[in-house]
Amino acid sequence: MPPPGGPAIVGVVERTRGNGVEQTVALSTSSRIPGQNYLRVHFFGPQGSTPDVPGATFRTINESDLRREIARAAPGVRMVRAATFLQNTYGPFGYASGRAQNGDTCLFAWQQIRSPSTSSGIGRGFGMIQVRLRLCDSHATARQMLNTMYGFTIVGTFKGTMWNPYGDAAGADEMLGRTGQPIYPEGEFSRRSISFDYGMSQAISQPPPARRKAVERVSQPEAEAAAPTGPRVPLPELGAGVSGGSSSTEATGTTVPSPDCVGTAAMTAACRK
Repeated sequence: MPPPGGPAIVGVVERTRGNGVEQTVALSTSSRIPGQNYLRVHFFGPQGSTPDVPGATFRTINESDLRREIARAAPGVRMVRAATFLQNTYGPFGYASGRAQNGDTCLFAWQQIRSPSTSSGIGRGFGMIQVRLRLCDSHATARQMLNTMYGFTIVGTFKGTMWNPYGDAAGADEMLGRTGQPIYPEGEFSRRSISFDYGMSQAISQPPPARRKAVERVSQPEAEAAAPTGPRVPLPELGAGVSGGSSSTEATGTTVPSPDCVGTAAMTAACRK
C-alpha cells in the first residue's frame, strides 16, 4: 500500500508464481517522461506452493541487474545514485534520481527485505521480498518523492518461521527498568514528522501572509476638523509680558502662568498675586 496522501493507486496487476507472488501497483503519473509510475513488490517463498505455475528465479540484488533496472525506469533521464545510507521500517534501501531536460524529476528506489537470520543456520530466513519504486513528476522534487519509501506498507508474508522475510520481532529497549535511566514525558513529538503528500499535479498551498495593521492617514482638512474647538489663545513672544509669576497677552487679556508657578509652586505668595 502506498503511504497516506499519495500517490494515488490507478490499478494493480498480480502475477502468481510457483514460489511466490508479484504485485505491480500502478500509481498516478503527471510527468512527460515515458512510462508509468509504479510500486512493485515481489515475494519469494517456498517452491511448489503452486505446482502448476512455474517459479520465478530467486535472485538477490546485484550490481549489473540494478544498472539495467535504473536505465529502463526513466528513458532519457540521467539518473545518479545516492551514496547516502538510508533506512525505512523494513531496513536499508537505495535510490537514484535525475532531472530531465523538460524539468521533470524522476526517482527509482530499490529494497531487499530478508531476514537477518539467514546465515545463522539451515532452515531459517529463506523468504525474501524485492521492492521497486518508480516515480516521475513535473512538480515534486526527489526529496519529496523519497517520502514514499518511508510510508508504504507491506501487508503480506509467508506462513512458517523459516520463510519469514522480516526476521524476529525486536525486543524491548535495554534501558527500560534500569537505574540511572530516567524517562521523561514528552511535551512535543520529538521525531521529525514526514509528510507523504508531495502534491502530485497540485501546487503546495502556502499559509496566507500576516496582515499588517493599516496606518490611517488623515488629510489636512480632516485633521483640522478633528482638532478641539474653542477660542484660540495666541502665545506671548519670548520674554514679553512676563512679570513676577505670570504673563498676560495684550490682545485678549488672558493670563498665562509662568513655568515657575506650575505644580506645588503655585501655592507661593508670588504666584498668587
